[in-house]
Amino acid sequence: MARERRSGFAGHGRGFGPHDHVCWRYRDEHDFHDRAREFLAEGLALGYRVCYVGTGDPDVLVEDLGGIDGIHEALATGAAQVASLDTTYSVGAVVEPATQVRTYAEATDAALAAGFAGLRVAADCTSLVRSPEQLDAFCRYEHRIDRYMLARPFSAMCAYAADEVDDHAFAQLACMHPSTNASIPGFRLHAADDRATAFAGEVDQLSEDLFTLALHRADLRPHDGRLVFDATGLTFLDHRNLLRLSRHAADRGASVVLRTSWPGVSILADLLELTNVRVERAA
Repeated sequence: MARERRSGFAGHGRGFGPHDHVCWRYRDEHDFHDRAREFLAEGLALGYRVCYVGTGDPDVLVEDLGGIDGIHEALATGAAQVASLDTTYSVGAVVEPATQVRTYAEATDAALAAGFAGLRVAADCTSLVRSPEQLDAFCRYEHRIDRYMLARPFSAMCAYAADEVDDHAFAQLACMHPSTNASIPGFRLHAADDRATAFAGEVDQLSEDLFTLALHRADLRPHDGRLVFDATGLTFLDHRNLLRLSRHAADRGASVVLRTSWPGVSILADLLELTNVRVERAA
């Protein structure tokens, strides 16, 4: 069954569904608090259990949620929760992707068992991506959890402080999300229906290194000998990155299927004589 998901630019925290995943960059902490309140308030209204995750004293985190209608009752009944990363991770801790996905899967199951429609989380993840090792692990996690979200009613807003996470690091994180509030990166690589991977935006020479890194971290697995990409949102792909995609599949003994309405891909594939790349015209 096809899942409805938002993809592209997000200007606020409203209008997201049960499988949505948005990457939020903030320069002002109050801006993130406003967007998190929008995201979580809508979740409560839709019948989800909601959770706000950050650093510091849990009582202070509760104060960040002030202004959400009925928040104190929701906290009292378990419809809303807060969690401090300080009690979960030591300073500099590196997230283990599979373990973190399992944690949210169990929390989603618990929410469903308690009668909620699903789980929605707004989390400030800045403290988990400060070192190169943390960043690498968290990017891998972002793709894994995005694929989990497609199958289960779990939605999330992942926030990063601009004064601590620079453009280069943020682009690595944002490209693994369907939606973001930032103009960087120029492309998105995330989960799609039917075991496909969505590939949208523009990939040119300037984004070659980032695209290579995203493919590596996503660790895409062939199905029936194919890596299928829903590229209906693709607006440009240069020859270097099409070659990169072809080699990535070949290294895994697979072919590439690109479903797109952008005609340039077919022309490039023919010119480069890429026998393991098939372009299908998107409806």
